[in-house]
Amino acid sequence: MTRQKIEIKKIENLTARQVTFSKRRRGLFKKALELSTLCDAEIALIVFSTTGKLYDYASSSTQQVIERHNSHSENPQKVTQPSVDLLENERKRYASLRKELEKKTKELRYIKGEDLQELSLEELKQLEKLVENSFSRVIEFKDQKSLKEITFLQKKGIKLLEDNHRLQQKTNVAKVGDAFEKSLIDSTSNNNMFNTENSAPQPDQDHHHHHHHHGSSDTTLKLGLPFPN
Repeated sequence: MTRQKIEIKKIENLTARQVTFSKRRRGLFKKALELSTLCDAEIALIVFSTTGKLYDYASSSTQQVIERHNSHSENPQKVTQPSVDLLENERKRYASLRKELEKKTKELRYIKGEDLQELSLEELKQLEKLVENSFSRVIEFKDQKSLKEITFLQKKGIKLLEDNHRLQQKTNVAKVGDAFEKSLIDSTSNNNMFNTENSAPQPDQDHHHHHHHHGSSDTTLKLGLPFPN
């Protein structure tokens, strides 16, 4: 089965273009690695996607390859093989870096309080001054950080109190509204009861009325006797 040949032009479909970019970039980097390994070639690849994302590969280091490229461009008459002088410079650079690393490692051990027996009294005084200065700066920055943290927490606390106060006010308003609504309902209910009591004549009131105007009749009725003539 033969593979379909793709026309080499910009892919208009964005998704297809992104997929192709990802696949071909990985393929390109794989080929660069194979070429570097098989042929001992020094290679650097720099790729930027359309979104500006950087992808790079280097057999040694990208910066080193770029420096070599710049050197070659400035002096094209030089042979491509590294010269004796270049190798010697690289060895000196490596030795210098190694010496610097050893020095910094020792200084770090001294600051941690290790191997102090190697130092003279004057060196110990210098170390003491260095540590004191470092300690002062650490304390200063720590205090600044602490102050910022305290200020932040205070502001946060004030905001929480304000939020709580607003919430309490809303709750109180809601409670007043509920109480007012309840009082209205109770008032309406009491009025209805009052009206009901007034509209229907009460037996006691009617009895009192008859008793006031017709005392003898009431007595006669109560005794079950015939009305007097």
